[in-house]
Amino acid sequence: MRMLHPDLLESARALADRIVSLRRAIHAEPELGLHTPKTMAKVREALAHLPLEWREGASTTGQVAVLKGAKQGRRVLLRGDMDALPMEEKTGLDFASTIPGRMHACGHDTHTAMLAGAAELLAAKREELAGEVLFMFQPGEEGFHGARFMLEDGLLGGEGYGPLPDAAFALHIMPNAPHGVIAGRAGPLMAAADQFDITVTGQGGHASMPHDTRDPVPAAAAIVSALQAMVTRRFDAADAVVVTVTQLDAGTAHNIIPDHARLGGTIRSLSPRNRAKLHEWIGEVAQATAAAHGVTAETVITEGFPVTICDERAVALGRAVVGESLDEERWRELPAPIMGAEDFAYVLEQVPGAMFFLGVAREGDDWKQCCGIHSPRMMVDESALPHGTATLAGCALRFLERGFD
Repeated sequence: MRMLHPDLLESARALADRIVSLRRAIHAEPELGLHTPKTMAKVREALAHLPLEWREGASTTGQVAVLKGAKQGRRVLLRGDMDALPMEEKTGLDFASTIPGRMHACGHDTHTAMLAGAAELLAAKREELAGEVLFMFQPGEEGFHGARFMLEDGLLGGEGYGPLPDAAFALHIMPNAPHGVIAGRAGPLMAAADQFDITVTGQGGHASMPHDTRDPVPAAAAIVSALQAMVTRRFDAADAVVVTVTQLDAGTAHNIIPDHARLGGTIRSLSPRNRAKLHEWIGEVAQATAAAHGVTAETVITEGFPVTICDERAVALGRAVVGESLDEERWRELPAPIMGAEDFAYVLEQVPGAMFFLGVAREGDDWKQCCGIHSPRMMVDESALPHGTATLAGCALRFLERGFD
C-alpha cells in the first residue's frame, strides 16, 4: 500500500523552533481551570497567519479553529488541552512558571504547542484536503470538565456548525516513557474517575466513657476495610476497579469522642457497568457497616470523567500513521489501561476516535527513573514534540483521505 505522508516528521521538525517557543511561552504563564485567556491569546497570535475560522463558546475560553479543505469531505477533530495545575514548580528551567503555585506539570503546554504545529502542517496542505479539520484548544481538563462544556456549547458541532466530527484524536505526553514512542490500545485506555464522601454520624461524649456514646470513629475505620473487601470480593479483577480512601477526619481533641467522622476518596473503573455498581455499593457498604456499629452513614458520589474508550479502527489508524510517518519501531501497544482519567473521554463518548501517549523522556536516559506527570520536577525533552505534531497531523490526513479503512 502506498505510503501517504512519509515526510510529515521532517516537516514537523522544520517547525520545531515555533513549537518549542509556543510551549515555553505557555509554560511560563500557567493558567488554571476553565478560563485560560492568556494561553488562548498566545495560540491565536501564533496561528494568526493561517486560514482558520474560529469558534468561541460561553462556558469557557476554549476555542475551536476550523481548517476547510479545498473540497468537501469528512470532518476530523484534533484536541489539545491548555490548563495547568495548582502546584509549585521545582524544575529550575529558564522558562519555569512565573506565577507562584501554578505549574504545567501535566504537559498541557506541550499538547497545545503540538496541536498548533499540526495546524501549521495541515494548513500548508489545504489545497490537497477534502474535508475539514477541527482544532480543539480546550481549557479545564484538570477536573473542570472542559471538554464537556465545549461539547455543550456546541463548538464541536450543533446548531450553526453542522454535525459532530466523524473522528477525533488526541495526544498526551508521558515523561517517564521512551523518547518519541507513541503508545495506545483499543478499548478502555483510561479510567472513569469519581469521588465519594461519607459522613458517619453517632453521638459524641467523653473519651473516657465510650459506653455512653455512639462512637463514629470505629465505624469509619471499619468502613475503610469493608470498602477494600468489597473491591476484592465483588468485582472481577479482569475488569479493574479502584476504591481508595484518601481522607479520614474526625474529632477536635484527644479526650472527646466526636459526633461525626468523615471519609473521602477516589473511585476508578474501566466500564460503565462497574462504575454504576460502585456508585450503588459504596453507599450500601457504608450504611450497613455503620449500622453494625450503631451509627449511621450518608454517602455522596460526585461524578468525574467517564471511561476513556478508544475505537479499535482509530487505534489501527494511529498505528499505521506511526509506521508511515515516524517508524514502525516507535509504536507500542499498551498491555493494560491506565487508571488515571482524562476528559477527552467526553468527546470519545460521542465521536469515534483515540488518544495516544507520546514518550518525552530525554533520549538515552533511563526513562523508568524520570519524574512522571504531576511531579513538580517533571521535565520534557522538547525534541520529541515534532513526533507528536507529525502524529496528530498524520491522523487527520489519513482519516480525511481514507476514513477508517
